[in-house]
Amino acid sequence: MKKFTKLALVSSIALTTNAMAMQAMDDTALSATTGQDGLSIGIGISKIEIEKLLIHDNDGLRVDATTPGKAGAIVIKGNGIAGNANEKHGIVIGANYDNKGAYLLTSRNLADLVIDTDAGSTAAGGAFINVAAQVSGLDIKIGEIGVSASNAENTSTTSIRRGNDEKNYNAILSGLTLKTGKMDANIQLGAAPQGAMIKLDTTMVGGLEIKDLGILDNSTKVGAGDGTVGNRAAGQIYVDSIKLTDANSTDLTLKQNISVIGKEGTNNGYIRIVSTGGAKDNYVAGIHLGSKGAASIGDMEVQGLQTYFSPDAGVYTKGAIITISGH
Repeated sequence: MKKFTKLALVSSIALTTNAMAMQAMDDTALSATTGQDGLSIGIGISKIEIEKLLIHDNDGLRVDATTPGKAGAIVIKGNGIAGNANEKHGIVIGANYDNKGAYLLTSRNLADLVIDTDAGSTAAGGAFINVAAQVSGLDIKIGEIGVSASNAENTSTTSIRRGNDEKNYNAILSGLTLKTGKMDANIQLGAAPQGAMIKLDTTMVGGLEIKDLGILDNSTKVGAGDGTVGNRAAGQIYVDSIKLTDANSTDLTLKQNISVIGKEGTNNGYIRIVSTGGAKDNYVAGIHLGSKGAASIGDMEVQGLQTYFSPDAGVYTKGAIITISGH
């Protein structure tokens, strides 16, 4: 599946559809005000809403050589809860206004970009574009996440929507909220003398928090599943909050190199993420087993979690390497 490619495409569409909210300075104006050529873009978007996000697996899970799989989809959609931010929208992204705006950029933009082109050097691969990005803290609300049968590929001339079969749908997550602090990232396209296409070397002020996470087990649902007698609701593991910070800190250090590795021989390529951010503390508050309304079994705390990867046998380097590819 080409899941990552499709997610990137959806993200780019979400941004381009709000392009009218951007304010940009041309090269001449920027040179006059800062003494440096280049392009500065302030993304003045206060909120992004996505009605539904679907990631289609067109060949499904092949059972054997003669039995092909059936197309299915991961679906993120509204949770249908009246008055909830995700009632009719699967994804809602806005600024994190917590702590009196401490997690926002000084400009109060969602993101500020500074773009420069450079001839580079022959030894480092030549010319490249450098994008220095600053991103405000975000409040990301995700509605219900489930799996469904995909509808047939769209051949309509009036719409590009494909959608899913709502009669063959099972919820996996009841939803979650992500709260982030300010972040910096540097992106280089063309050659990448920094050693990776995307380089994160920043501190997320206030750390990362995941709230209202509910993991569903539909195999236990009976009847309508509305919780009334004879109609048992799907079982749920519900967590009030998960906080992630550096060890003995309230902030989160991000040190990551993200590279896109191309085809070589029989290897069709992949995305590689190398993280070296140091030890982390985790605090999980309010663990409920069975349903959201069940009594909490308490909190769980993990101090100083450090992962390692091995570049060579017997060698341990602090961090982690994650690869993402289609198959």
